[in-house]
Amino acid sequence: MEMNRNFLIAMALSIMVLVGWQFLVITPRMEDQQRQAEIAQNDGSLQTPQTPAGTEQESLTAPSGRESIVPSPQLPLAEDRDAVIASGNRIPIDTPELVGSINLTGARLDDLRLKHYHETVDDSSPTIVLLSPEQLPNGYFAEYGLIRPGAGQLVGATTQWQAEPGATLSPGTPVTLTAETGNGLSVTRRISVDDNFMFTIEDTIVNDGDTAVEVSPYGRIARYSKPEVAAAYVLFEGLLGVFGEEGLDEVSYGSIEDDGRLPQPKSSGGGWLGITDKYWATTLIPEGQRDFSSQFLYRTDGRPHYQTEFVSDPVSVAPGASTTVVNRAFAGAKEVDKINAYEEQLNIRQFGQLIDWGWFYFITRPMFTALDFIFKLVGNFGIAILILTVILKLFFFPLANKSYKSMARMKNVQPKVMELRERYKDDRQKQQQEMMKLYREEKINPAAGCWPILIQIPVFFALYKVLYVTIEMRHAPFYGWIQDLAAPDPTSLFNLFGLIPVALPDILMVGVWPILMGITMFIQMRLNPTPPDPTQAMIFTWMPIVFTFMLAAFPAGLVIYWTWNNFLSIIQQSVIMKRNGTKIELIDNIRGMFKRKPKTSS
Repeated sequence: MEMNRNFLIAMALSIMVLVGWQFLVITPRMEDQQRQAEIAQNDGSLQTPQTPAGTEQESLTAPSGRESIVPSPQLPLAEDRDAVIASGNRIPIDTPELVGSINLTGARLDDLRLKHYHETVDDSSPTIVLLSPEQLPNGYFAEYGLIRPGAGQLVGATTQWQAEPGATLSPGTPVTLTAETGNGLSVTRRISVDDNFMFTIEDTIVNDGDTAVEVSPYGRIARYSKPEVAAAYVLFEGLLGVFGEEGLDEVSYGSIEDDGRLPQPKSSGGGWLGITDKYWATTLIPEGQRDFSSQFLYRTDGRPHYQTEFVSDPVSVAPGASTTVVNRAFAGAKEVDKINAYEEQLNIRQFGQLIDWGWFYFITRPMFTALDFIFKLVGNFGIAILILTVILKLFFFPLANKSYKSMARMKNVQPKVMELRERYKDDRQKQQQEMMKLYREEKINPAAGCWPILIQIPVFFALYKVLYVTIEMRHAPFYGWIQDLAAPDPTSLFNLFGLIPVALPDILMVGVWPILMGITMFIQMRLNPTPPDPTQAMIFTWMPIVFTFMLAAFPAGLVIYWTWNNFLSIIQQSVIMKRNGTKIELIDNIRGMFKRKPKTSS
């Protein structure tokens, strides 16, 4: 029967999407897991050639294919973060969002915590560590320096910068560092930071010599540990940047491990590069007026690590003159409003793509914008999801209304359908022809019943993406036991919702909201009589149970949406059925499930 075929297709599509995302995309949550270090402790030093970078910035090749354009010594491995930080000469960082320090050896940004983000929903848990000194197993830092083409580094990883005693970097209070190079050149570095996550590095090069000097600014981000990453199908984590006219380029950790080195197109008129995690990122934003060449690296000499780096085209400093180069570094949380503001206010090309909205950004971005707007009105993302669901129901009301009317009329003609089936039971082709004729006469669309399910799929996907990707949803509470809408419902039927103190495998973590979702799906399906077709009847019976277990592992916010949407659909369908004179057989249909089927005579 045509209706059965369309229904099965709709169900298959729904299940494919849900099962696919569940088993091929969802990975164990990373928030409470430590980054696993993939390092090799060894003696010896990095075998970086000490030959200077070439005068042509496009030529970044190295003999092994994994060499950096920036020489850097290897520091001994250590385990105690506090001891490493205390042993260095540092300038404290204290802003409304960040706390940490700058290492005056190399002027590295290598000690940074996010004040308002914790490892768990418990505010007493440790704050998120973003950057760490190179000596630690999870070393992760950003660094700017200057290269003299043909003459090596001017200032770099080993430069000992001087600062005023007692200086602290904070918004409105920049710090000034100085470095003597001993060759007629001196560098003054002014570092400032805003109220959020953007650092500005201004290097002033003074030439006290007798000849003009060319200087190329460089920057690099190095990471000595490989974090656990989400499946690539739902979220990108790794090395990325915007170069030239190519737009955003993303390279996963696995890809760069295989390739070793990936040069990027030369960038003209702005761009950026860095390393991104699910919720945090560290990026370099070279001076927009100067072209730069860049590359991604996975270095295996010494301690293996991942690196993004760039070198800008040279700037000439005349004798007795000075010049200033301004670069920026972002290090912090990928908050949507702040990322978008940086793109617009600082004219950073495509910086908003630091947040992975996915291929269906035209759905996911508006979905987040709507949720965020409602949240700012009501103060709770869970309530915002409920309100947005009502708005979407109103938006799709004409389509859903037409669908439910068609389903109601379909139910009214069921006696005629059964009569046709009986009359032409031996001629399936004639049966189909007569049924389609009946549908045309009664103005019924057999496929209309699929639309309420199909239109939920893009909304479901967009909301799932928003919940999974945006940091605004991380640890966002609802009410009661739901303290994180981006995490699954933490309760379970199988330990009596926490009354029995036993740990359960993930498959048995079926909480209150997934159960409510299954109940509403069951009621919605039982508003119509049990289909006579055995296959369709079996799907009607088992689908709520299957979906209950599947959605139990999805973010609670998504399950709340699905439950609320089902509840609204039940009300809408019931009203439409009543207006069309169609009997609501919910109780009869539930009773029919438990009636013993009559035995067929042989």
